[in-house]
Amino acid sequence: MTKTTSQMVDREGLVELDVGDDVRDSSRFNEDIAPTRASERTWSKWNIAALWVGMAICVPTYTLGGVLTAYFGLSVGEALLAILLANVIVLIPLTLNAFPGTKFGIPFPVVLRSSFGIFGSNVPCLVRALVGCGWFGIQTMFGGLAIHLLLSELIPAWAALGGVGEVIGFFVFGAMNLYVVIRGAESIKWLETFAAPLLLAVGIGLMVWAWPHTSMTELLAQPPSRPEGASVYGYFFAGLTAMVGFWATLSLNIPDFSRFAKSQKDQIVGQVIGLPLTMFFFAALGVVMTAASETLVGQTVADPVRLIGFIDNPFWVVLAMLLIIIATISTNTASNIVSPTNDFQNIAPKLINQTRGVLMTGAVGVLLMGYDLLQKAGLIPPGLSLEQMYSNWLLGYSSLLGPIAGIMAVDYFLIKQQRLDVPSLYMDNHAYPAVNIAGFIAFGVPVALTLIALTTGTMYWFYDYGWFTGSALGAIVYYIASQVLATAPSVGPAPVADREPSEQLP
Repeated sequence: MTKTTSQMVDREGLVELDVGDDVRDSSRFNEDIAPTRASERTWSKWNIAALWVGMAICVPTYTLGGVLTAYFGLSVGEALLAILLANVIVLIPLTLNAFPGTKFGIPFPVVLRSSFGIFGSNVPCLVRALVGCGWFGIQTMFGGLAIHLLLSELIPAWAALGGVGEVIGFFVFGAMNLYVVIRGAESIKWLETFAAPLLLAVGIGLMVWAWPHTSMTELLAQPPSRPEGASVYGYFFAGLTAMVGFWATLSLNIPDFSRFAKSQKDQIVGQVIGLPLTMFFFAALGVVMTAASETLVGQTVADPVRLIGFIDNPFWVVLAMLLIIIATISTNTASNIVSPTNDFQNIAPKLINQTRGVLMTGAVGVLLMGYDLLQKAGLIPPGLSLEQMYSNWLLGYSSLLGPIAGIMAVDYFLIKQQRLDVPSLYMDNHAYPAVNIAGFIAFGVPVALTLIALTTGTMYWFYDYGWFTGSALGAIVYYIASQVLATAPSVGPAPVADREPSEQLP
């Protein structure tokens, strides 16, 4: 029997791979990380916008204003400006790195094979996966608390469980999230499209409820917590870096979603519509609600789940908890489970399919949250809070992920000039190296400088502005190293239109 050869075909600007035996039999391929066919690219700009609304409206976004004022020394006005500006800035790597996913239908790990090598791609993939698993655990903890409070209203005896009830809620909520992703991309698309308008309506309703109970003039006039007379610039740009770092993860694995987009225009417009204003609005809501909480419930409460728990009306508590559960599922499934699932598959695609990747994500997330779960169960004394954990994490992991974002963009637009040989990305045929040394040099240099800054105290600005310094330096070093080492061709394989007719499908 003749072995068939894979072919790339241009479908009105979207390249589709007709998978042959050469790719199908490769150890680097499975159906779950295969390129999407043109018929599967059904996400419009409104679906992309809904994706971002669903991801942006979550408990951590609500608390960002408090994180910036408490831990970064900013005033309320400075904090809200930093959040808006950061989400405009992060649109740049988001839209750029979405391009190969939309054009070729390939997910994040396969895109990385071009810049880090067929096997080398596993290193940045696992860096991204670990962060995703950590955020999965954090979001699941918030969702578990909402389930606990919901059941406490419906079943009075449940409230007596205390922290144990929260732990049970954690596992129930986590299972719900994993089920959605196992069902596939269409389930995620349906969930985000359903949740987005509902969550926006709830956010507006909460703002209307809280607005009369706070004074924005007084709120904006509150002095910042930084030392008196200290320059605002250092504090502001550190906070700005942390806010960019909030979506540094998605700026890498956005091809996991853009491969379902109808066109480049849809992915660009959808992201512009969905991200910056949603993040700004919901962070501002958190600031207003926290300020109003003293009047509403008699004490300052920064956690929206706990704030709602103070409402002395079972109907509204139950309804609010259901909405928080929906909001957290819509965030968690898309932003924290999809990427690790694909990243784990990249290690051994023939052994790890989507279902196994999802289960691995859940297992690692539980392990990373083990310390907090043991605290809630009363087995160990209380220690580091979730808010402290992720506020410190924002700067740290942005230093790791920034270089990868810069490397991906330079590789696709400058080195490969938007040309990829998709069949070769799924095979060990040396068209792409097993390990691309240029990618690892470009990743290693900024990471090394970050470690030097942390351990010696010199050049600490390199860490404080980690995403900016890392992405810029990673991009520059990668371009130079690629030219000098010539580990990859300066121009990728010929585009479909330039190939001989025999290489294309009829």
